Amino acid sequence: MATDVISPGAQEPGDDKPRGPIRPSAPKGDGFFTVYKKGQGYWTRMGTVIAAAVIAIYTALFLYDKLGYYSSHTRLLVDAIFLTVFALFFFRITNRPNVVDFLIATDSEMKKVNWTTKAELIGSTKVVILFMLFIMIYLLVCDTIFGYLFYGIGVLKVSPFGGDH
Repeated sequence: MATDVISPGAQEPGDDKPRGPIRPSAPKGDGFFTVYKKGQGYWTRMGTVIAAAVIAIYTALFLYDKLGYYSSHTRLLVDAIFLTVFALFFFRITNRPNVVDFLIATDSEMKKVNWTTKAELIGSTKVVILFMLFIMIYLLVCDTIFGYLFYGIGVLKVSPFGGDH
């Protein structure tokens, strides 16, 4: 009959295999090189990658230099192996869910920061420079006064500006 529908999990007549509920397929992208939460926390991830690349390059240069008594081919091979292992290790460590979640949270917090405008930055710089000039002049005057005072009572043998008064 046309209205007879077999529901999922039910057995058809003559079928001796029990059918269970339909299971969703395994999530795709569980391989080693899958990026967890791709597209989120882009700038913090890029900053982390750049910092790790700088560390890796300087370490490779250090290794190349310290293995100076080996041939250049051997030193390059050691550096290539080190950079490969470092890159794989770094990718694996920084692609862990707790690390990625931290980087994403850091990125979202950085977006909440209220960055200063160019005008505010220039104004603040002027205030700092003027304050430093004021402190410099104040300390020069105090040093000169105390220098002449100590020269007058004989503690200093030379006047503050080198001339005898």
